[in-house]
Amino acid sequence: MNAKSPGHRAMPHTADVRIEAWAPTRERCVAEAVRGAVETFLDLSSARATRGHRRRVAAASDADLLAAVLDEVIYLLDTSGEVPVDVEVAPADGDLDVRFATVDVETLAQIGAVPKAVSLHELTLESGPDGWSCSVTLDV
Repeated sequence: MNAKSPGHRAMPHTADVRIEAWAPTRERCVAEAVRGAVETFLDLSSARATRGHRRRVAAASDADLLAAVLDEVIYLLDTSGEVPVDVEVAPADGDLDVRFATVDVETLAQIGAVPKAVSLHELTLESGPDGWSCSVTLDV
């Protein structure tokens, strides 16, 4: 992982999916985790956003902020049938201002199990000498 080049990857995990992401900033790392999570179950190669949603996310810790943003992704999917195809995350007085560019999930090919919840077990979002990194497990 080189935080100078943002990225993400899915890791095998028993009956779940684990996402690792990295980036120079906390906000970009969270955005990469969102992209990584969505790419585990949908083919985004031809996706074009048709709507947008903005959320202000607050939490007691950086790891909890990551979980809260991913919970918003699952909430959007469950309540409106929409999924982010792009995401912008900005700092907001310790919180995060999150802008999701979304599309109807039914317009995309499903390639994996849909996440049902964010696990708090081994949830991390932390800074290091090369930038920020995070790890999260999604229950599928």
